[in-house]
Amino acid sequence: MPYVDRQNRICGFLDIEEHENSGKFLRRYFILDTQANCLLWYMDNPQNLAMGAGAVGALQLTYISKVSIATPKQKPKTPFCFVINALSQRYFLQANDQKDMKDWVEALNQASKITVPKGGGLPMTTEVLKSLAAPAALEKKPQVAYKTEIIGGVVVHTPISQNGGDGQEGSEPGSHAILRRSQSYIPTSGCRASTGPPLIKSGYCVKQGNVRKSWKRRFFALDDFTICYFKCEQEFEISLLNMLKPRLY
Repeated sequence: MPYVDRQNRICGFLDIEEHENSGKFLRRYFILDTQANCLLWYMDNPQNLAMGAGAVGALQLTYISKVSIATPKQKPKTPFCFVINALSQRYFLQANDQKDMKDWVEALNQASKITVPKGGGLPMTTEVLKSLAAPAALEKKPQVAYKTEIIGGVVVHTPISQNGGDGQEGSEPGSHAILRRSQSYIPTSGCRASTGPPLIKSGYCVKQGNVRKSWKRRFFALDDFTICYFKCEQEFEISLLNMLKPRLY
């Protein structure tokens, strides 16, 4: 019958088949060490062996896929036999009695079982979102109404002024507030401080043209209020320095 030693390891004698299908079983002393993640077997109890005598066999618990009682077809002449399936190999072991066999099968299955921790912390994505949302919640920003339009195949959210306008007063003919917003971007490495909102995201996207409906690669920049696009990233950087308007194609 297996027992638990002082190091909290399950130990006991079992007979193991020397080679699969050989039918020859050898008496060995087994130690199930969950801390070391392995099953070891010795010629005898290590306390009775000479100093430095090591294990004659070992099996990592992570390699074990299943431990089950051997069927009569597998070992018809071997009572109290169970089998360990590990990778592409099978280990047949014989216990002393029925209870001994069940205890070893249960202990090995429990030790090699893959468990997923329950509860604990929140998923990383949730934590990141909460950490990003926390500073914004602390800031008291005035509520702003927006007008949604589609310009050049891009959905545009334009802030509406309190006097009922759409934020385009004083603009040049044909221009739009979303495009004028790009003029306020100032490089952070420059000597002047940025007067516009910080960028939320920037990068390349493929955009469909408004007239020819062809797809072109453009560099987009997004802040809290606007989204604008440029022919390339270099043009975006130049517009930051020279306060140029983005292209409209």
